[in-house]
This record gives sequence, structure tokens and C-alpha cells, in this order.
Amino acid sequence: MLCAGASRVSVLLCACSVMLGTLGQTGDPGDGQTPNAVRTEERRPTPETTREKNSTFSTKDHVRQSQALSAAEKEFILNRKRVSLKALNDLGVKCSLATVPHIAVLGSGGGQRAAVSLLGSLHQMEKDGLLDSVLYLGGVSGSVWSMASLYTDPQWSKNVGGAVSRLSGPEISPEQVLSWLSEAAKDEQFSLSDIWGLLTSAGIMKQLDHQRLSGVVTNAVNPYPIYNAMNQNCLKGPEKGKWFELTPHESGFTDLGLFVNSSLLGSRVHEAASGGQREMDLVRLQGIVGSVLSDEQTVLNSLPQQLKDLAGAAVTDENNLLDVIFLWTEAPQQVSGFFQVLDRYARAYHTLLKVTDIIKRYTKDPKVISDLNKLQKTMRENLNLNPAAWFGKKSPKQRKLILDRWSQKILEPLQSWSQSLDEGPVKDYVSLLPQKVFPAIGKWEWETIENFLFLYPDASVPSCVRLKQRLQLIDAGLMLNMAFPPLLGEKREVDLLIALDYSASEAFTTLTAARDYAAKLKKPFPEIDEKILLEERDCPKDFYVFEGKEKEPTIVFMPLFNRNNCKDAEEVKTKMAACSTFQPPFSQEKVEFLLETAKENVKRNKETLLREIKKAAERRRSRRSKEVRHLNLKTFTTRRH
Repeated sequence: MLCAGASRVSVLLCACSVMLGTLGQTGDPGDGQTPNAVRTEERRPTPETTREKNSTFSTKDHVRQSQALSAAEKEFILNRKRVSLKALNDLGVKCSLATVPHIAVLGSGGGQRAAVSLLGSLHQMEKDGLLDSVLYLGGVSGSVWSMASLYTDPQWSKNVGGAVSRLSGPEISPEQVLSWLSEAAKDEQFSLSDIWGLLTSAGIMKQLDHQRLSGVVTNAVNPYPIYNAMNQNCLKGPEKGKWFELTPHESGFTDLGLFVNSSLLGSRVHEAASGGQREMDLVRLQGIVGSVLSDEQTVLNSLPQQLKDLAGAAVTDENNLLDVIFLWTEAPQQVSGFFQVLDRYARAYHTLLKVTDIIKRYTKDPKVISDLNKLQKTMRENLNLNPAAWFGKKSPKQRKLILDRWSQKILEPLQSWSQSLDEGPVKDYVSLLPQKVFPAIGKWEWETIENFLFLYPDASVPSCVRLKQRLQLIDAGLMLNMAFPPLLGEKREVDLLIALDYSASEAFTTLTAARDYAAKLKKPFPEIDEKILLEERDCPKDFYVFEGKEKEPTIVFMPLFNRNNCKDAEEVKTKMAACSTFQPPFSQEKVEFLLETAKENVKRNKETLLREIKKAAERRRSRRSKEVRHLNLKTFTTRRH
């Protein structure tokens, strides 16, 4: 997860650091057709609402209710198996097209650490000839950043090095960034998800691609991507309303078995009918799946030491934020009464200063630079206030009046300056800030999309889904920081899950969360030795095998920092802290360190991975033989009677 556990004061500093990192600020030094597969499928209509333009499109034509693969995914996987069969035979794994094992690679959340490390792991798998054996690639949060970057290349699995080299390549120009922002801001649903996606895509992955979600798969050269989010509306509700998967063909609720074509996700009736719907692109996707900050409770559950560390690293001017942080850590009950005032003050003040810094770095116009200097001076004089003293003893009504006056005052200098600019691109782009960007930050508005299950006539659909006209999709790491849910059970029949854990939590946290999830939903999951969980969580090995027996997949679990690259538990913590999610974009030195660490983990365990792949193929072959014998026996018995 990105910036997990941050307060909204700290969140803005983190966001600005991400934005400024590479944009001007220096960073720190199966075939799916087995006889017993679930095949029930139906389309159910929902009532039309009276005002077509304000309702979701008619579900009778567009919602698929099924626990089976869609026809499009089934066809893709069959073609992908042909690629995998050749790769497996080259590796010495004996199997036929019908017995190709279903192998999935899962990347965890973990911000830039996860994004970079997943690229390193996949790059080494490509070098070792293992990548083409993989049918599925699933990610959450930071891992999706690298997935979005990879899938802009229709043949990326043949050249992962291309995506890796982009991390040290040229920066995205401010013109491209502002152009994308300008286009996105035209949409009535423009939100912080768009801004956050822009920050991660351009500022960290150094890529800005307009490709749509439904367009990322054109052939079976690459594994099938499954991006993952969760439905915030059901965060405290029933399990089946939480997990939301997004694939190039369909998107929907994994455990409800309700899906819509991904090209129509978020559409309304008139949009779906006319083809003018707002289809999600890969930049916006990154903003949505990495939006852990949109959860208010996560924002409030901040850790004092993290706040102190962040403030010390990011604050360079005299702005009294340290006083706020001190007040937060020493007397949180005093802050909670006017927390909203404090965080809105910090967000707007710092955003204005940081964004004007960006413009200054990329303009040579003396007049613009002079005007920006005057603007920043005005802001520092008028807005560099002590909010604790200003609001602390005021009544709620008085605070609101002060805040309203202050909100206007904070925008007036920028509005006045932007209006004085000569007509042209600079004025057009700068005008976006007070009109679109700062209001979104001030309101803390994140992406919501039209709910294709609004008023869906099925009692099995929980009210937190069915009665909400809009869906709030957020970072899946809030629930489970690895994409296990869509890859457990009969739908995709996965034999081997290669779980690459880059998260900052204790080792096995994602694994035990997945086990608990599987138990609640009665999905198959292998047994985990409790002794390992207890004794090795602080300094884990680099490779664990939790073996499946019948329907359970085998899970290969690979922690990023482990006893092979760390001498003890203390060094594990030190390396994790050095590459934490809660800091500005990584220096090139840190990027290289993470790439090499992830590569080495795969390289060192190539033979062990190959052994588990062979065992998965044997299990698939054995299961297939039993199914064929059972089918033959059933046919013979039927003919006799």
C-alpha cells in the first residue's frame, strides 16, 4: 500500500514529494473446460430508472452473472497455454496442452518498492525462461503501477528490460503532464484519483500512456493481467461485496460473480448506447488501485514517529508544521477537535508552494519567474500561520467562518496571478490549479464510478452494493495486500501461486490474511505451519512452499528481504525502512538496489521454482486422468442402461 497509515497532513507532503521527485525535486541519495467446472450463467434484468441520463445502463444486456470464465478470457487462456506449453517443454517439463499447469504470479502492494521489485522479479523470470510458463499476473496497489507500465507494450514479456530501463530513462516533460491533466480535468468526475494516477505514472514509472483498460491485451504473448481494488462501501460489510477485479475483458465483484464488460465500467445508459462512455485508462487505473489515502480511517490511524520522520525529511521552510506534528503526537485529543482545519490548511498551503516551484523550474520567462516569486512571498506572508493558535480556542461556528475566509484568501493570490498571464498554454494550465486541482484536494474527493449493480434484483447482492448508485473503488491492500481472491477456487483453477511479497508488514501477514479470507468464503487454501509463522516472521527465509493437496493450489511465498540478503531481523527492518513507501521517489541507487535484490531472489531459487512447476504439471496431469476415467465410466454406465 502507498503511504499507508499516514495522516492527511503527512499525505499531502508525501504526494507533493512524489510529484516533485522526477518532475523537478531531487529524490533521496486453463482451458477452463474440465467436466466438473462451474458452468451456471445467467443475465438478469434490473428496473430501468426514469431518468436515463442519470442512471446506470440496463443490466439485462450488460451484466454477466457467473462463477465461470468469460468466453473472451477462456479463449485468451487457451491461446496462452500454447505459449506456456512450448516454454514448459523447453524447461524439461512434460505435459500436453490439456495438462499445462495453471501458474499465476502475484505481486503485493508496497508503493514504489513493490513497483520496482516486481519488475526485477519478472525480468529475472524472463531471463531464466520461467515467465512464459505463467498464465496469470495479479497485482494490487504498487504492483499495479508496474503492471500498467508493462502492458503498454503488447510484447513486454519478451522484453521486461525495456520497462526496467525506463525507470532510469528520461523524465516526462511538464508539457506532457499538464496536457494530460488538462484533458482529464474536462471530465465532470475529475478527482484526486486522476491526480494520484498522474503522480505515480509520470513521477515514478516515467510513463504517461492513454491506453484503455480494455485495450491492454491483443494477443497471448503476455500473461493475463488481473488488477484489483476493493469496494469501500462494503469495507465493514459482508465479505462478498468487497473484492473487485479488473481485467481487459470484464470487471466486477469476484465473490458475487457479477461482471460487466470493462469497456463499459462506469458508464451510464446514454453513454453505453452511444459509445461515448468514459472508459478507464491506465493512468486513472493506477490512481484508483493505489488510493489507500481515500480511506478516512486509514488516514486517521497515523503513527507519530512516521509523522515526525516525514516532517523532518520533507519540510524545509519555516511553516509551523512541526508545531502541528508535535501537538498531534503529544496531545492527540486536542488536535482531533479541529483536525479538518489543520489538514486542509497544510494541504492547500504546501500544494500551492510546491506547484509554483514546479512552474519556476520549467520556465525561462523572466516575467513569469518574477511573478511567481512575488506570489510565493505573498503566500508565505499571508498563509504561513499557526493554525493551532488560530483555531484552538474558537467555537465550531467561529472556526467555520475563519476557515471560509481563509479558503478564499489562499486562492486569491493564485487566481489574480493566473489572470494576469498572457494568453497561451501556460495560462491555460495554471488556471487548472484553482479551478480543478485545489478544490479536489480541499474536498479530498476520490474517484467514484457508476454502479452497474444499482438496484440489482437479487437478494444475494448485499445492500452496501445494491443500494449505492456509485462505487468507491480503492486500494485493495486495505483488505488484503496481495491479489489472492480472484485466483483461488474453481474459476481459474490455479495449480501454483508464486506470491512475491514486497509489503512492509511482518512476513506472512498477507499470507495469513489470504488464508482467513479463503476460510470465510470456503475457498481452497493450503495449510500453513503455525510454527513457521511464529518463529520466522522477523527474519524469514527467501522461499517457502505451502503445498496444495487436492483442490488447494500450492503457494510459493518469497519475501523481498530475508535471511539470504540480511544477516538478521534488525537488518531486515533497516533495509525495509531505507526503501519505505513513506518517502520521496527513490534515487537511482535505491532503484538499482531493489531491482538487483528482487532479481537475485528469483535467480537463487530458479531450480526450486522449476521443481514446483514440474510438480504442478504432475498434479494437473493426474487430476486430468481421473476426470477422463470418471467421464469414461459415466459414459459406459449410461450406454449399458
